[in-house]
Amino acid sequence: MPISKYLEALQDNLSMLTRRPRILIVDDQAINIQTLYQIFSEDHDVFMATSGQKALEFCRQNPPDLILMDIIMPGMDGLEVCQHLKGEEHTADIPVLFVTAQSDPDEESRALMAGGMDFISKPVNPDVVRARVKTHITLKLQRDLLRKLVYTDPLTGLANRRSFDDSFDREWRHCQRYGKSLAILMLDIDYFKKYNDHYGHQEGDRCLAAVAACLQANFGRPHDVVARFGGEEFICLMSECELTSAANKAENLRHAMMAMAIPHVDSQVAQVVTLSMGVASIVPNDKHSKAALIAAADAKLYEAKNNGRNCVAS
Repeated sequence: MPISKYLEALQDNLSMLTRRPRILIVDDQAINIQTLYQIFSEDHDVFMATSGQKALEFCRQNPPDLILMDIIMPGMDGLEVCQHLKGEEHTADIPVLFVTAQSDPDEESRALMAGGMDFISKPVNPDVVRARVKTHITLKLQRDLLRKLVYTDPLTGLANRRSFDDSFDREWRHCQRYGKSLAILMLDIDYFKKYNDHYGHQEGDRCLAAVAACLQANFGRPHDVVARFGGEEFICLMSECELTSAANKAENLRHAMMAMAIPHVDSQVAQVVTLSMGVASIVPNDKHSKAALIAAADAKLYEAKNNGRNCVAS
C-alpha cells in the first residue's frame, strides 16, 4: 500500500485527538458529582453514575474516554468496579482515576493494584485534577489512534487481517463456551482484474471502498466483524449465527451490491460489479480448528466462482 494512503488515514483520524473527551463521574454523593461536573463540563462531555453497577452498564454500552470514581460506595465499591472493567475486553483500556477522601497509603496501593491509573484526594484541587485528567485522556486518545491505524485497512476503513485474527480468536472462544454457531462469509469481486484493466487502478480503489461501504451497511450487529482479507477479497465473521441465516445474509448482500449499480462493462456475468460468496458455519469444539472453518468458506467461494459467479455457495 502506498505511503500516501497511510498519510491520508492518519489525517482522517487526527480528529480523535481534538474531539471533546468523554468523562464518566462515578460517586454516590450528588455534591461530589456536581463539583467535578463544574470543573469539566465546559471542555468535556460529562456523564454520571451514582453506583458501581450503573457505571458498569454505562461503560459496556457506551465506553467513555476516562472515569473519575469514588472508592467508598454502597454495594459494589470503586475497587470492584475497576476490577470488573479491567477484566472485560471492551472496557479494559478505559483509564480509571480514583477520587476519594481516603488518605491511607495502603488504600492507594489497593486502588493501583485494582487497575487504577491515578489517585486523587478529596477535596479536589481543580487545577491538579484538570492537569491529571488532561494527561491521561491525551495518552488514551493517542493509544486509540495508534490502535486504529494498526488494526484498520487504510483504503477501505475496514478491519485488517490482524484485527480479524484477534476477533476470530475471541468469538471462537465465546461460541465454544456457549455452544453457539460461528459463521464465516468469504467474498470476492467478480472479474476485478478486468475492472482494473478497463477503468484503472484509481477507480479500482474506489470500487474496493464502495464494496467495503456496502459490507458495513449490511452488517450491524455488535459482534459482526467485516475485514479486508487481501486484494479484492473480504471476510465477514458472524458470531452466534447458523448456516441458514448466514447464507441469507450473503444473498441479501449480493443483491445490495448489484443495487449499487457500479458499471463493469468487462464483467462476464453482469454489466455492474458483482460478488461471489462462500459461507460456512460450525459450532466450535476441540475437534475443530479456526483454519478449517476458513478453509471451508474458501472452498465454497471457489465453488461459487465455478458455478458462474455472482452467487452464493454454502
